[in-house]
Amino acid sequence: MKSIVAPEVFALFPEYIRGVVSARNINNSGENQKLLQLLRQAERNATQDPALQDIKNHPLIAPWRQAYLKFGTNPNKFYSSIESLCRRARRGDQIPYINTAVAIFNYFSLKNIVPSGADDLNTVKGNLRLTVANGDELFRPFNAEEVEYPDPGEIIYVDDEKVMCRRWNWRQGYQTRLTPDTTCIAINVDCLPPIDQQKAKILTEELAELVKGFCGGDVKYGLLTPECNSFEV
Repeated sequence: MKSIVAPEVFALFPEYIRGVVSARNINNSGENQKLLQLLRQAERNATQDPALQDIKNHPLIAPWRQAYLKFGTNPNKFYSSIESLCRRARRGDQIPYINTAVAIFNYFSLKNIVPSGADDLNTVKGNLRLTVANGDELFRPFNAEEVEYPDPGEIIYVDDEKVMCRRWNWRQGYQTRLTPDTTCIAINVDCLPPIDQQKAKILTEELAELVKGFCGGDVKYGLLTPECNSFEV
């Protein structure tokens, strides 16, 4: 099973880098108090960060708004995952501890102001691909029975059967959600300039260490770039 960024995505966004952390045989049950404290501290830091007062122009959020515009999505209507997370924290809404792996990428994302999300590899069919939508792919949102379809040209994350995330990192689907029983995961770190390849590697290493420290298991990581667009998960 591979994680792949399609050449069409790199053609639109040649400086984009995706970090991927793969972890198998993890323990995702229970609630870790140290991790919960880290998440709460990251929330407090977000409320106190003066750079987030003008959130649309934050140097790590504005590039995502520009990217969304480029593939035809209104960033004032559909926020990137990191903008949504920061807005939520600044409102004073506590981010729930759904399970340990979700708490890890929420903490990591909020701490570093980068989009991050994960999928349960045991529910994935075939390879995982970040690609450009035709418009006929199937997507089932959380807490919904009706199937949606992405807009043609939208950046989507798919396997061989379904859309796992719409609008790059805007909304994850239901089927590959993480649960306390999840044992195999792939977590993504989405990087646009000013984050370069060196910084992307540092971030992905940090995320891998968090997964290893809090979930255990067999952890590895890699970077997807125009020169190397696939990674065995």
